[in-house]
Amino acid sequence: MSEHKTQPLVVAHDLAKTFDVSAPWLNRVIERKPRQLLNAVDGVSFEIERGKTLALVGESGCGKSTVARLLVGLYEPTRGGLTFDGQDAHAAFKSNDAKAMRQRIQMIFQDPYASLNPRWTVDNIIGEPLKEHGLISDAEELKARVAELLKSVGLSPLDMVKYPHQFSGGQRQRISIARALATAPEFLVCDEPTSALDVSVQAQVLNIMKDLQRERGLTYLFISHNLAVVRHVSDQVGVMYLGRLVELADKHTLFGNPQHPYTKMLLDAIPKMHDTGRARTPVQGEVPNPLNPPSGCTFHPRCPQATDICRSERPPLRELRGIKIACHAVN
Repeated sequence: MSEHKTQPLVVAHDLAKTFDVSAPWLNRVIERKPRQLLNAVDGVSFEIERGKTLALVGESGCGKSTVARLLVGLYEPTRGGLTFDGQDAHAAFKSNDAKAMRQRIQMIFQDPYASLNPRWTVDNIIGEPLKEHGLISDAEELKARVAELLKSVGLSPLDMVKYPHQFSGGQRQRISIARALATAPEFLVCDEPTSALDVSVQAQVLNIMKDLQRERGLTYLFISHNLAVVRHVSDQVGVMYLGRLVELADKHTLFGNPQHPYTKMLLDAIPKMHDTGRARTPVQGEVPNPLNPPSGCTFHPRCPQATDICRSERPPLRELRGIKIACHAVN
């Protein structure tokens, strides 16, 4: 079967999530305030091939984590949908097939200190998904499986009887990865899985994730604000700004020849080994208030190339020379 005929494992189509962040009804009546809606994710579309990694990058508040939660069914989309292996994932999350779908899609959270139950021992933490999904009920078999999972992330089976507080941040994140792998998922959504860790430990955790991907053919959505990390793990990179994708390209193209002014700004801010004498361009301005986004292209107040059309008209995400880009200035 030729490459272009294989269907991507994950297809997000026009995903959007709006939150009502209005004041309570009575306050609104007294103060005559309208309802306030926050468009956290506003029409995001992408595909991920089986066994590949798409990284979503952007500053805080751009909607990356909301996309992650939409993909694992923690949020329901306001608009748009998600197809997983040819199946409507959100319909599955609400049906009798929910367990089967959750078994195949798992999430690794940002903070390993908050996502592990401090009162449970490691064997309970990693074994819980196996029991919950009815995959293993025999106690001996369960212990053997947990031991295997611990080994797969570079920990010892002897760690089973310990509690989360007895581990470092990097080790805890490995326990989270082992827990996510327990149901033998095909798709892992990783929400900034290394941002709470020291830089030296980040590399170890990322290498474990890459090894596991190779061994098990895993597909990843990797969310990060750190482009150096993204360069290490991704095949494709999507750059997000205020709830929308502004550029989507394969890694080498994006790092080698960024097109969107925002992507250039993010890449310019990365310290480079050889440019010790060159002044780095700091990231200009800051992300506007998402409750009151700028008109037209939401990036225009910070963009060096902004013109009148950018202030009035929102650029669509279009295909251009093998990448996708939303920018009036790039042709």
